[in-house]
Amino acid sequence: MKKMTRGIAAFAAASAVVLAGCSSSDDSDAEESNTAGSGEETEVVAQDLTMWWMGQEDDTTAAYREYLQETYAAENGGELTVEYVGWGDAISALTTALPDSSNTPDVTEVGNTQAATFTTVGAFLDVTDMYEDLGGDNLLQGFVEAGSVGDTIYALPYYFGSRFAWYRKDLYEQGGVEVPTTLEEVTTVHASLKDQDIAGFYMGGQDWRNGISWIFANGGDIATFEGDTWTSALSSDASVAGMEQWQELFTTASVAQVTDTDELFNAINDGSLQGTPAAAQMAPNWAACCIGPLTGEDDEGNPAPVWDDAVNGFYALPGVDGGIAPVFAGGSNIAISAASQNIEGAKQLLEIIFSDEYQTLLAESGWGPANSEFGEIYAGLAPQNEVALETAEAAKLTPAAPGWAAIEEQQILEQYFTAVAEGGDVASLAVEYDDKINALING
Repeated sequence: MKKMTRGIAAFAAASAVVLAGCSSSDDSDAEESNTAGSGEETEVVAQDLTMWWMGQEDDTTAAYREYLQETYAAENGGELTVEYVGWGDAISALTTALPDSSNTPDVTEVGNTQAATFTTVGAFLDVTDMYEDLGGDNLLQGFVEAGSVGDTIYALPYYFGSRFAWYRKDLYEQGGVEVPTTLEEVTTVHASLKDQDIAGFYMGGQDWRNGISWIFANGGDIATFEGDTWTSALSSDASVAGMEQWQELFTTASVAQVTDTDELFNAINDGSLQGTPAAAQMAPNWAACCIGPLTGEDDEGNPAPVWDDAVNGFYALPGVDGGIAPVFAGGSNIAISAASQNIEGAKQLLEIIFSDEYQTLLAESGWGPANSEFGEIYAGLAPQNEVALETAEAAKLTPAAPGWAAIEEQQILEQYFTAVAEGGDVASLAVEYDDKINALING
């Protein structure tokens, strides 16, 4: 924690120095492009850009990269270089590079839960004036909020992922149960299957990213913002009610362990849990790649999943009284570095990314588009995409607080969920972990 806090403080100080000195840059192209006399039209000057994408190169298809590079070259005349940064290295790499005008990426992807680490210290350019032209209120609002400080927008949504339940139709039929229609039924249905030694619900004891849906569904929240201060809200009556409901699910219906962390994409596959599949699990929309009976083979001849409509199904996590429960959204945001020497070119690139053509390209290739106007294209690709879109529109994100990265680094929520999964008193634990979060959340 101390290392992270000092890093962010140093980042903020470095940003101030770099931003103060940007106007004296020796880059004549940047100076010509980014300044114009009063009343003059700004001339578009060819600018070479660097964009960072998070993940491995295989994660983003060549079609996206080539489209952006070719379109940017045609519209601006400059060259767009795309570099890949592993998700595990994102915070440290951006903290080092963003304040340095000589090495900063001009445009960068950032995880939606990571955005506040940089928006709150002025590392990203204010793009509020571009908001309407780039999609306005059609953009996923949870992601817009994650990239904003108050009414000022610094990072916009890039793509979304959303979580919902994937289940085994054959195991439901074997146990004589139906798809649950309320959050309470999620527990009773899978507790019944577990009591029959058929299967249960896969929910890891440390899996807060899925578990917080129970808090949200009961009207609770992780933290609230008032004035200029974030305050942890785990001990609110609604949040405690949600965690007590989650605790009942874990203790009576889950087949996962207390120490299990995030989604196991293939928990419902035969053999994935030492020969005992789960009847259902929570996982993002892209988990379809890894779900299905192990009837196929991978490149090395090992059993591989193949989707089977007769066996596999999916449904939105239901709310307390039915409908759809708010779930934690996955995905990322995109922003311009405040230290970029190529601001006009970077803005042009954002215009290309949020153009109808690129949003269509994302939607048609199965990535949840930032602009909801293109949701129908995405939803029409596969039945599960309809559920993904519905759950994304109802999704919530973690607090856009300056100290959120430190909370994730210290695994505060993993510790809280573990203590609850072990049978601890929820109300008492909530007060204890409110104190831990409040010590970090405001940076």
